[in-house]
Amino acid sequence: MLDAGYWMLDGKIKVGAAGSDGLGYMKALQKAARMGLGCLEVAFTYGVRMKPEEAETVGALAREKGIALSVHAPYYINLAADDPAKLAASKERILSACRMAALMGARNVVFHAGFYQGRTAGRTFARIAGEIEALQAALKRNRWPVALCPETTGKPAQFGSLDECLSLARETGCGFTVDFAHLLARARGSLNYGEVLDRLPHRFHAHFSGIDYGPKGERRHLNTTPKFFRPLAEGLVGRKVEVTLINESPRPYQDAAMMKRVLEKLMVG
Repeated sequence: MLDAGYWMLDGKIKVGAAGSDGLGYMKALQKAARMGLGCLEVAFTYGVRMKPEEAETVGALAREKGIALSVHAPYYINLAADDPAKLAASKERILSACRMAALMGARNVVFHAGFYQGRTAGRTFARIAGEIEALQAALKRNRWPVALCPETTGKPAQFGSLDECLSLARETGCGFTVDFAHLLARARGSLNYGEVLDRLPHRFHAHFSGIDYGPKGERRHLNTTPKFFRPLAEGLVGRKVEVTLINESPRPYQDAAMMKRVLEKLMVG
């Protein structure tokens, strides 16, 4: 049931990077292809500033290179906002990202869903679920074949636990993005990857990086080391999964290539 929102190209595990590395996405795709990466996440961090014709060109090159694209919507989104203007702006940011995703052939649109802001977890969940259903109706009207993928977040005080994201997927039919580094930060470093993977569908979209955390959860992303990645890698290669795994470290291309090498070594024994 959860599998329905996900799509990926041929291959068991595709590893890639977030952002363009300051190159622009046409050159970033060429770099990713040279490095043997299988996916790339277009990051609209501070706004959707890509023109439709650029999205189409980026999508065409990604298909030529065999690179699966995903999109990260702008960071400031709150589908539980009380202020009607902030809620409308949040939905518009998501829909703008979805439009670009559809034009470039990206399936998964990642975003941080919202904040509790003094509400109970149940009330926040209900409000966000309702807005996601409204967004999905808009996607259907526009015939944009993309999946809304709210992301697990790195702070326990913020909406976006694994339970909440899985429940959203079950209740609304949306996708989700599991950020393993965020889950590790939420758990203050004590995370059983096997137990997490047991709860995930056969196909899913994911993030990973090094992570700095404290009593309140995530502080910042760090560079990824082989030792830090290996426990997750061991869990992935031992399962029948299809994953697009995006590195979000400060050096995402270099670290994604390292993660790919670690996985390949594990796969060949």
